[in-house]
Amino acid sequence: MTVYGSFPGARPRRLRTTPAMRRMVAETRLHPSDLILPAFVREGAGEPVAISAMPGVVQHSLDTLRKAAVEAVSVGVSGIMLFGVPEDAKKDAVGTAGTDPDGILQVALRAVREEVGDDLVIMSDLCLDEYTDHGHCGVLDAEGRVDNDATLERYAEMAQVQADAGAHVLGTSGMMDGQVGVARDALDTIGKEDVGILAYAVKYSSAFYGPFREAVGSSLTGDRKTYQQDSANVRESMRELALDLEEGADMVMVKPAGPYLDVLARVAAEVSVPVAAYQISGEFAMIEAAAEKGWIDRDKAIMESLTGIKRAGAKMILTYWATEVARGL
Repeated sequence: MTVYGSFPGARPRRLRTTPAMRRMVAETRLHPSDLILPAFVREGAGEPVAISAMPGVVQHSLDTLRKAAVEAVSVGVSGIMLFGVPEDAKKDAVGTAGTDPDGILQVALRAVREEVGDDLVIMSDLCLDEYTDHGHCGVLDAEGRVDNDATLERYAEMAQVQADAGAHVLGTSGMMDGQVGVARDALDTIGKEDVGILAYAVKYSSAFYGPFREAVGSSLTGDRKTYQQDSANVRESMRELALDLEEGADMVMVKPAGPYLDVLARVAAEVSVPVAAYQISGEFAMIEAAAEKGWIDRDKAIMESLTGIKRAGAKMILTYWATEVARGL
């Protein structure tokens, strides 16, 4: 005689029986509109320059950057985050190229805006590290320390020239105290109230930035531990998050993404603004390197990593695979 309700009466595996069943009950879905493409543009480049630590990623010329933006639009990617790589000879102690209207980032912003208009959210990196000869994200004082308030004056200038060049959104990545409020005031002063701010509210000092430093030709000596956040902390990050929101942030970022999914989930649970996460260069490079060795399935690992970031609460994901993944979704 059959005994109904005998163990196991509950069989969750019934909802995993076929690919169609798994798709139907999936709780987290990636969409092309979730994705933002970080892109590097190199001053004076006539053709793309490969980045050895980031297979498949390049320092664009202006022409190939335009093409990358058009391709991103065509597959439904929502945004592009631009990073300028100036000529070494143009770097100086205060990052003059970062506020020069004819600096490489401003030239690139105008080129992309001309090419795609409002079809792509054009974002710009508001930080001095690419443009300083010492590689730090700010101006140094007489003792060689990053001077927070002197740096804010430079960020205000950067905000205005980037907005004038066509940025829809500024990414405040420099991690100076008060940077969001200063950028917001600077934008409003010149009538750029509609330009948004993506605050890097939670940006940790991380070993995973290594390949990025090659990508932007960083001149950094030392580290950024006095201004980027300590990876051991989360209350500190929540305080920074609250301050950025008080100063007028329209969106907030957690960076890196993968090693900090717990922080990302907490941020997403506590704020009412859109939350972004940046799958950074080291995260990208590890998957590419392991796949090249044949140790993991590249495509499945990419999708699993991005799905984990989305599941943890990110509304937007900055990833170097944005266009590739969007094409396949």
